[in-house]
Amino acid sequence: MRPLRGIDARLLARVASAHPLLPWLTGAAVMGLSGNRGARRAALRGTGSLALASAAVGIAAKSAAGQRFPPRPAAATSPSGHTAAVAAFATAVTLESPWLGAGLIPLATAAAVLRTRHATRSPGGVLAGAALGAGVAAATCRWWPVHVDEPADTARPNVSVPALPAGLGLIAVVNGDAGGDTPAEAERRILLPMADIRLCASGVDLHLVLDRAAKDVLAHGGALGVAGGDGTVNAAAVRATESGLPLAVFPTGTLNHFAADLGLTTLQSTADAVEAGRGGAVDLGRVTSADGTGTYFLNTFSIGVYPELVRARQTRERRLGKWPALCVGLLRVLADGTPRKVVIDGRRRQLWLLFAGNSRYDPPGFAPSYRRSLNDGLLDIRTVDGSHPFARTRLVAAFLTGTLARSRVYRATMVTRLRIDGMGDDEDYTRDGEVSPAADTLHLDKAPHALTVYLPPPR
Repeated sequence: MRPLRGIDARLLARVASAHPLLPWLTGAAVMGLSGNRGARRAALRGTGSLALASAAVGIAAKSAAGQRFPPRPAAATSPSGHTAAVAAFATAVTLESPWLGAGLIPLATAAAVLRTRHATRSPGGVLAGAALGAGVAAATCRWWPVHVDEPADTARPNVSVPALPAGLGLIAVVNGDAGGDTPAEAERRILLPMADIRLCASGVDLHLVLDRAAKDVLAHGGALGVAGGDGTVNAAAVRATESGLPLAVFPTGTLNHFAADLGLTTLQSTADAVEAGRGGAVDLGRVTSADGTGTYFLNTFSIGVYPELVRARQTRERRLGKWPALCVGLLRVLADGTPRKVVIDGRRRQLWLLFAGNSRYDPPGFAPSYRRSLNDGLLDIRTVDGSHPFARTRLVAAFLTGTLARSRVYRATMVTRLRIDGMGDDEDYTRDGEVSPAADTLHLDKAPHALTVYLPPPR
């Protein structure tokens, strides 16, 4: 037991000498790796708020020390940096996830009390730090509004779809590139033992697999299912719309924006909807070229720097991973990109970016994240004008200061249709994260109530 006691003592000493914020950062890492969307958002907001609060206290302390000669130690009543950071973290997590906050707030309070008993800070300094930290966390909502984790108001069961007990009659296509599942794993994850699960392995044409699945559903009855990210779901939605089939969306991709707006946040929620036979009809965005050929988008359409960003990410993704490749690609695109000269509804424009959302997106600033409606018949148009001097710098400054609505380089409006001319033969557009070649003329509009999907019960 003596060696074990020695190891225990050394381990305890290391823990005691660790940075006091380490447990909170460890908690943020656990939340970020949990796979839960709300927990990931809470971890991001919590970590960012903690860093901002720590920086605010540090800047204030240096400023105060610089005004005194000779410099003196900070007063005991000055805001506690540790308490400010902990309060910012706990408040930010609570904003995103009240259930997580219910566990963190007592811990943060206990940490503040211990600071008054075992540290040099007075109760006034601890209270000042707590108020500062909570204020910093609340201020982040100005730039990053709290996500509303509710399905879109109009994504409610109101259309008759076949109930398929145990998935009998469902043909579900699983994109192997999205989840990397084997057929056995795919069938287990979809949770419907009687469903016909078809794995599209890496290198196999997903569109051919979806075409065959749609034909088989039409021949025998039932429903089409798809497991993957937004790009995969888009491909299945096109087949389901053209064939008049109900679509079951199993969220197994990286972000799953469309499934989240439907309220389908887990595989179990989709499986329950399929067995119960709950369905609804939602709008699709439509892109049509001058020759009449076209396709749909579930979430977003964009031209400008975003297609370049997607390509830059894809060229680095295998080597760096998706998120590091996205960050490197963003820096490269902003440094080397140029505005696009196009004609929007007959008006010549020079744009860094044109974004079109299928229905109105929230928040209203430059970071659209979710929708409260999926059948409002509207396109959410947001543009970044490249004709103004220092447009990129002004855009970033407006975003950071919360004055985006008054910025001259950013515009937002709601329309029912839009015409884009002058794209050129070498231009691309992006729909639901996938890059496609653009025709010289593109028409954007809506296909109202075009797609029937399985939906969870109303909350």
